[in-house]
Amino acid sequence: MNRRPVLPMLAILMAVGLAGCASKQNLPPTNGTTWQPSNSATPEDAATADRLWQVFERYEGTPYRYGGTSANGFDCSGFIATAFDEALGRQLPRTTSQMLASGDVVGRDQLRAGDLVFFRIKGKDQHAGIYMGGDSFIHSSTSIGVTRSSLNGYYWRDRFSQARRFD
Repeated sequence: MNRRPVLPMLAILMAVGLAGCASKQNLPPTNGTTWQPSNSATPEDAATADRLWQVFERYEGTPYRYGGTSANGFDCSGFIATAFDEALGRQLPRTTSQMLASGDVVGRDQLRAGDLVFFRIKGKDQHAGIYMGGDSFIHSSTSIGVTRSSLNGYYWRDRFSQARRFD
């Protein structure tokens, strides 16, 4: 009988899972969690974040699907476009590259809830999420779908490239 060792297969599966586009490192569960504004947050920031959290909670765990724009599956820009439309009634460009060509550039130290954050993966800006305050952002990860991650998480901290604001 030819049996493959279980341990190496588990190690491979774990490595694949960790190498995906998500890190929930150091983040508490989102159930019942609301955005906690910083001292400099405006009431408008809080209202924006609250509406975006409501959309996030509705779609959390929805699987990743390239080109997806619905509860059947989202890619990162599809989730962003849907969240902005449902939460804020705003139409954003559909693709990450179109989003990068629009909006106003924002410094990392000037981020406000609702700003888009972009990440360089394999030498190209190809992933985006919605900044939610603190060091948290929401996005559709290729490995686990719609989720919340930390800008300072081991996967994301060195991949952050820029942020844009769509007022």
